[in-house]
Amino acid sequence: MYRLRVLLIPILILTSCGQPKYLEGQDGLGDTYFPQLGNAGYDAQHYSLVLEVDPLENYIIGKATIDIEVTQPLKSFNLDFIGLMIDKVSVGGVPANFLRADRELTIKPSQPLREGGAYTVQIDYHGSPQPTLSLGGWFDVGWFHTPENEIYVTSETSGAASWYPVNDHPLDKATYSFEISVPNPYVVAANGILEEVIYSGDVITYLWSAEEPMASYLVTLNIAEYVVETTAGTDGVIIRNYFPDGFPDSLRHGIDQTSQMMAFFIDKFGTYPFAAYGTVIVDMPDETFIAMETQTLSQHAESTFALSESIIAHELAHQWFGNSVSLKNWQDMWLKEGAARYAEWLWEEAQHGEEALNKRVRGVYQLQAWSSHVISSPPQDNLYIDAIYNRGALTFHALRLRVGDKIFFEILQTYLDKYRYGNAGASDFIQIAQDVSGQDLEEFFENWLSSKAIPPIPEMGLDI
Repeated sequence: MYRLRVLLIPILILTSCGQPKYLEGQDGLGDTYFPQLGNAGYDAQHYSLVLEVDPLENYIIGKATIDIEVTQPLKSFNLDFIGLMIDKVSVGGVPANFLRADRELTIKPSQPLREGGAYTVQIDYHGSPQPTLSLGGWFDVGWFHTPENEIYVTSETSGAASWYPVNDHPLDKATYSFEISVPNPYVVAANGILEEVIYSGDVITYLWSAEEPMASYLVTLNIAEYVVETTAGTDGVIIRNYFPDGFPDSLRHGIDQTSQMMAFFIDKFGTYPFAAYGTVIVDMPDETFIAMETQTLSQHAESTFALSESIIAHELAHQWFGNSVSLKNWQDMWLKEGAARYAEWLWEEAQHGEEALNKRVRGVYQLQAWSSHVISSPPQDNLYIDAIYNRGALTFHALRLRVGDKIFFEILQTYLDKYRYGNAGASDFIQIAQDVSGQDLEEFFENWLSSKAIPPIPEMGLDI
């Protein structure tokens, strides 16, 4: 497994006698917009989450076991963790002191942690998880409990810390395993592969594993009385869908296209990066998300729009753009959302022809001509402006017309191959575009990403 390490760089500081100086772990990973999101000094390798969940009371008893590698000598380190009561903390099996302040959980082990060392951190906790206001948005994220006593987790950008202790930034991706116990007849849907279901009286325990590295905001848990349908997808990928009882046939068309969409995107983007995919229907409030690309199991609200072919295609494309290759900084939101929006247009082109795509591009271009947003620097309190999606998608289309189809899709596949299971930013994508095309594209990207005025698309005769 290839794993790209970004920014989690060992820093060795020696005292005058040549011994390492043990440091306080930094409470942030240096995100350009949210510098205190995540934590430095270590690299999380694996999270094992064991939860007993009471959906009626929205109450959990949890145990998080985190395997970390230390990247600088540490006398303390931080995790992000909001609200829930902590029962005990240990590092390497030895009880550790800890302190809570807002979303920061500072842990001080009984002995300092050596650079390069591997340690196991365990936190036992309990309580009633609540959603939290998203950084970069106006809406709540994290753990949701619905009036129907269903539970779902959708965390972009900073909601993972609402239900487990975590290094809550995409730069520190890790693998996961889940052991989730619920009352019968509740069903648990999570990331990755369902390894086993254990029945014990009135309790059912679901064992899930996600073997490919995952950003924390993409970790999900969905608990309801689902009807489960499993089929074989392209290249042996498992497709499993979770529906509420009585889910209407009229809303299934987009979901039924998943296997064909996957085959199409594999042709355009390269190998699908995970072992499974599927859709889970969740009771999302109308004023927040309509869909979310949680890794290997996208969440969709139960509505005609949320389950349209375009939205199904959008969330599936995120498995490549955003999930397999995650952002280095939230400032580069256009890179994943623009790519996913453009994937919608590619699917539309495949279904309805080139003229349908041209009509879409012309319409969006005229609307974006009225926007003055610079997509390389979206508002920090609203990363989800329309331009991030639509001008982002136009950037990809303009690049395609500039370099030609063959080179364009080679750029996408090279980018996705190089940074597979890792992180990348706008500068990384631009560099690959230049390397693959052999063209100087600095001015092209400067105009599309950093200019208020929308650039022309001369190949289509578009100019403001």
